[in-house]
Amino acid sequence: MQLKVISLDSLMQVIDKIILNFTNNKSLYIGEKVTMSEHMIQTAMLAEKAKCKDELICSCLLHDYGHFILENPNELVKLKVDGHHENIGYEYLKVFFNKEVVQPIKYHVTAKRYLARNKEYFDLLSEASKTSLKLQGGVLNDEESNKFEAQEYFKSSILLRKFDEAAKKTDIKMKSIHDYQKLLTSKLI
Repeated sequence: MQLKVISLDSLMQVIDKIILNFTNNKSLYIGEKVTMSEHMIQTAMLAEKAKCKDELICSCLLHDYGHFILENPNELVKLKVDGHHENIGYEYLKVFFNKEVVQPIKYHVTAKRYLARNKEYFDLLSEASKTSLKLQGGVLNDEESNKFEAQEYFKSSILLRKFDEAAKKTDIKMKSIHDYQKLLTSKLI
């Protein structure tokens, strides 16, 4: 097995790229009234408010980063196609961030599918989230749920997902992605 070595310059360039993507993205989060950047920052802010570990705050901040990589996520929804943003984001970010950060990102859609088994949770989902749930495979069955519960990052993924659903507010004081630069840098591999 060959070990891939990443230079410090490359790692810092990825932080700059992440910040640039957050700063430049002004498109609304698919079917919501906030931008993708605002949504991810709000998710991180909720994790901070709940006094979560820095790794989970970082996961929350980057959980939908795959949408930045996808060509046109809104078009995919119109075509009723799942872009698998969670896998795209995970595959990209795992090269730069530790597994405590990227594993909850990988499983946050599965967490939604798991939580949606509960009618109260399902009813709280926005219409856009209900639409994407269908595209993402719908509610987990018992066998899928049991397998998910056995995952090492089950609890972190569930927390991320709960913050995710609540992070769609238009009337709150927002932090900037620049406020998270030190956190992002601290979680690089």
